Amino acid sequence: MASTIKSLKAKKFLPMLSDRQNRFENGASKLPNFSDQASVIAKALHPKRQYLTVESVKDMAEDCKSYSLVPDPERGTQELAYFGAGKYLTVFETIDGMPVTRAYSISSSPKDSLNGKYVLTIKLVDGGLMSRYIFDTWKEGSKVEVSAPSGNFEYQPLRDASTVVCLAGGSGITPFISMANAVADGDEDFNMILLYGSRNSKNILFKDELDELCKKCDKIKVVLVLSEEKRAAKGTEKGFITAELIQKYAPENEPYSVFICGPQQMYAFLDAELKRLNLEKKFIRHEMFGEFHNPASQADYPEGIPETVKIKVTIQDQTYTVEGSSSDSVMQILEKNKIAVPARCRSGECGFCHSRLISGKVYVPKDLEYRRLADYKFGCIHPCCSFPLTDLEINVPVAK
Repeated sequence: MASTIKSLKAKKFLPMLSDRQNRFENGASKLPNFSDQASVIAKALHPKRQYLTVESVKDMAEDCKSYSLVPDPERGTQELAYFGAGKYLTVFETIDGMPVTRAYSISSSPKDSLNGKYVLTIKLVDGGLMSRYIFDTWKEGSKVEVSAPSGNFEYQPLRDASTVVCLAGGSGITPFISMANAVADGDEDFNMILLYGSRNSKNILFKDELDELCKKCDKIKVVLVLSEEKRAAKGTEKGFITAELIQKYAPENEPYSVFICGPQQMYAFLDAELKRLNLEKKFIRHEMFGEFHNPASQADYPEGIPETVKIKVTIQDQTYTVEGSSSDSVMQILEKNKIAVPARCRSGECGFCHSRLISGKVYVPKDLEYRRLADYKFGCIHPCCSFPLTDLEINVPVAK
């Protein structure tokens, strides 16, 4: 091989370089305007930012509102990016001078995006920075910035079974109402069995819409599971979503997928229940957790961790040293110290906050461990779901 390379003469390739340069100089200065250009399609589906306006606000419950968002042509968004049911939008806001992001599942139908509307249904979280800000400031006419639709919590025919048992808890209904609309509209083709857990009948979101969808489409079945009701009314179940309840409504003698979306406690409970059903791993799908709290509640969290830690963080040519609570994620500590970190899902899934851990140790909850083998080899972490066990030194990319 070495002798072959040495035998090659550079002057043989010079005419080729000259010809190439001439073709560049004489070529058209603009790309041809083909209607199917991949770049045009990619830009339409994956814009870096979408600039929207709040068209209307609807109260869904005392602590839950739906926000209808439409394009804002004056700021450059003429139409909305299409999405598959189950996707989320990342909302960008500046709160007290600090850039903050949060991801919210789209509750509207994919078809609505073609008609210029997204709907985000947001629950007010106790102590939640972004949800509190949205409840206080988003009104009709408010200007909003969001990402392109993102996420992997959507039906995939090559992976998922033709029947999907959807397990929802509280505001975790949002991606499923989008899926149900997509099934009813014919944009998705699977049988949907929705087990929807709520405390009582007053806490059921989208009750009327779910009833209408069941009447409209025989591929959709909804079972309300109420934990605090003394008696189970017709069409409802009393208690919690368990392995027995899933088996009661799941198809017999044929495979089915299970999609789960709800609070963190629900994931822990259902993961234990699903082990009893012996389903193939590929048939169990989790929506992202959102922000994780209280790592010390996990069984594998180590003992003897200091209450406060220091983090030395370098972003491009700027270095800061900050202090925070070890019960907060690395991202939460940085944000509380007014240091912006690139983020989308805040669950370790999307990879936007991918950073280099120079020194120190972190804890990552097992359900949020999305790192690749190369990340372990080169010492990379996702600050959104990494909790400091010691003082740390990290390199973080610039928030854009």
